[in-house]
Amino acid sequence: MKQISMSMTGYFDKGKRTRRERFLAEMEQVVPWGRLCALIEPRYPKGSAAGGRPPLPLERMFRIYCLQQWYDLSDPGAEEALYDSITMRRFAGVSTDEDVIPDETSILNFRRLLEKHQLTERLLAEINAHLSERGLFVGKGTIVDATIINAPSSTKNAKKQRDPQMHQTRKGKQWYFGMKVHTGTDADSGLVHTVKGTAANVADVNVLGELLHGHEERLHGDSAYHSKELKAQAEASGIEFAVNQRGTKTRPLTQAQRLRNRRLSRIRAVVEHPFLVVKRLWGHAKVRYRGIAKNLAQMNTLFGLANLYRVRYRLLSP
Repeated sequence: MKQISMSMTGYFDKGKRTRRERFLAEMEQVVPWGRLCALIEPRYPKGSAAGGRPPLPLERMFRIYCLQQWYDLSDPGAEEALYDSITMRRFAGVSTDEDVIPDETSILNFRRLLEKHQLTERLLAEINAHLSERGLFVGKGTIVDATIINAPSSTKNAKKQRDPQMHQTRKGKQWYFGMKVHTGTDADSGLVHTVKGTAANVADVNVLGELLHGHEERLHGDSAYHSKELKAQAEASGIEFAVNQRGTKTRPLTQAQRLRNRRLSRIRAVVEHPFLVVKRLWGHAKVRYRGIAKNLAQMNTLFGLANLYRVRYRLLSP
């Protein structure tokens, strides 16, 4: 029988339950751990090489990976947080003196495993399949949108240069440097079904075709996605083209067009909620890694976990 760690003694005697404890208790119940770990398991090391360390339990590593996303932790930061926080150790399954807290190298290797085999995109799809089975995905309409994730513009690094895969773009009167995350969101539930990543200077409309799942009955988007050609293509495919119209200096919008845009914007506003969770609540307003691929892999995980977070009360209800 395993001996409970002395660091856990008296843990349940305190009078108040913290916000972190409440959040992790909810996510403990709504994340389909077995289902997601089964997806990773074929790629996870089965045993140690001669003289090497045996692999730590897969679910423990995946739980720590999720903690990184929720609390915006680097690989070394995740290791230190586990030593600092009893709540995080308990969530990760480190509750006895025999349980090993992985070092930052092990945490790094697990993240790279997911990136190498493109497993985070499959994790997002598996989470959405889990939600679809519970009737939380409708899938009759898609809202497309994009958000900019800032990257460091400083050249004070080893290579003396900015990330070559990131670019600058202008939004309004403000210039930004970084990447752009494009999402396809279910119009009824507000849950993200597709995530793509590009440099920040890539036009939103150029990624539109990659954000559709192919079974839409209607398409929503802001005026950046509006064109006569796209409207004709959508209508030819039997898709209602509910994209905001845009005017020009010489041909401003009519009153009827402005009213239509306002009505559609109320529907389209739900697409901002996942961005709120990822960028504001969980603090991912800046990229953590160099290159598009690594950051896109993280975004797939983030939006999958954000889907679970946003419907957690419906999943927890009887």
